[in-house]
Amino acid sequence: MVGHDNYIALVRESWDTVIRAYTDFQEKKPVILLDIQAAKIYAYPYHGFLAGLSLRSQKLLEQQYEEAVKKGEVVVFVRDNEKRRLVSCSFPLHDAGA
Repeated sequence: MVGHDNYIALVRESWDTVIRAYTDFQEKKPVILLDIQAAKIYAYPYHGFLAGLSLRSQKLLEQQYEEAVKKGEVVVFVRDNEKRRLVSCSFPLHDAGA
C-alpha cells in the first residue's frame, strides 16, 4: 500500500514540473494535482478546484490553502485512482524539491 510518505516522495520527484505548473498559472492562485495513473500534473484555479470537492473536503482545503498562502506554500494534491485516494500536502515554494 502506498503511504502518505510515498505520495510526498512522488511530489518531490516531480518538483520541477510542479513548480513550473504553479508559476505558469500563479495569477489564478492554483492548486496543483499530480495524477499518478495519468502521469500528469495539472494546475487548477483554487476556486474551481474547491467547487469540485465535497463540503467536508472544501472546508479542509479552505483551511489548508489559507495557511499555505500565509506561509508562501503551494498546495499539491496527489490522486491515486488505483487506491482510491486523494491526498493533499503543502510545500514551501522555494525549497520543496530539495
